[in-house]
Amino acid sequence: MAGSAYRLTFTASVYYYCSTVTIARGLRVDPSEAAPLWSQIEDGVRRLVASGGLTAGAAVPSVRDLARDLRVNPATVSKAYQHLTDAGVLEVRRGDGTYVSTTAPSLSRGERSRALREAALRYASVAATFGASRDESLDDLRAAWNELMRGKKGGPA
Repeated sequence: MAGSAYRLTFTASVYYYCSTVTIARGLRVDPSEAAPLWSQIEDGVRRLVASGGLTAGAAVPSVRDLARDLRVNPATVSKAYQHLTDAGVLEVRRGDGTYVSTTAPSLSRGERSRALREAALRYASVAATFGASRDESLDDLRAAWNELMRGKKGGPA
């Protein structure tokens, strides 16, 4: 064991019970990524808002709750929330909590394209690691897309 290198990666998925509906937030952080954790949280929330996963006016978890669930320092979540508030994505209602802004900006075409390319590169890397062909990977991506769309329409996912 001496001289062996181990790499530990932590990824968390966050789920919240809100207004009698369990909403999968799809927010993930990975300490092994080059991007700081607060930036990963900020990007994740922006993508959830842009994709409709978080709708205008929806409550977001408190700093403490999200920090606990992601197992990060509350200051990390606070920094992400502050950036999102400054950008107009979130709004703070004093004494009530933090919400997605009712006038939340969506990702620009360039930002959306960049985010999709980054996600596609991660997916392609995983598929290649598993030895999947391009066609097989595209078929699986289409199937996942269809499953997601069925779930959004309230049908079985």
